[in-house]
Amino acid sequence: MKQNIEQLLLKKGPLAENEVKDLLKAFKIRTTKYKLINKESDLENLGLKLPVALKVCSSKILHKTDIGGVKLGIKDMDELIKTFKEFKKKFPKKNLLVDQMEDKGVEIIIGLIQDPTFGLSIMAGIGGIYTELYKDVTFRVVPVEKYDAEQMVEEIKGKELLEGFRNIQANKALVVELIHKVSKIGEELLDHIKEMDLNPVFVYKDDYCVVDAKLILK
Repeated sequence: MKQNIEQLLLKKGPLAENEVKDLLKAFKIRTTKYKLINKESDLENLGLKLPVALKVCSSKILHKTDIGGVKLGIKDMDELIKTFKEFKKKFPKKNLLVDQMEDKGVEIIIGLIQDPTFGLSIMAGIGGIYTELYKDVTFRVVPVEKYDAEQMVEEIKGKELLEGFRNIQANKALVVELIHKVSKIGEELLDHIKEMDLNPVFVYKDDYCVVDAKLILK
């Protein structure tokens, strides 16, 4: 395991978003391009395509949107600098994350949870803002094989979104693969993970991208 991931696993409780995404990259899971910043000069040579999102980035803040800690669709550097200054007034001691915006796809959620009876379990379903409303999710105990991941997708009521419903282009096989990869993370980090939440994950015709990610360590 890479040394930086081993260092992360020494922590307890929630990780900051950039740390979670670093871990996902180490497990070859595609996520957004991002840069952690703390001062205005960090915006120079950003290396990201506009539009971008700006987010407060702290292990102490899990629900960034609830406290006005997320600004999406920033189209130019003037707007980014202005938003940076506003965020620094609101969150003076916190790092900020510049996140390259991704094209919207079919939104799914994949997560790991500690079940009091069965232990570490994996869940998958339709994601985004409607996750809690529709509760269209399915569960298995970690680890799962590819066949189990395929069955999980088949159990999702909204699976038609991944099967060409109204000509929506989304690759169901990639969802199966991603569930399997997340299960592998759970299996390998079984003694460390309390809870993991990848939501939303955008699914496209030939790709996917984890847009937001949370991880709480034991």
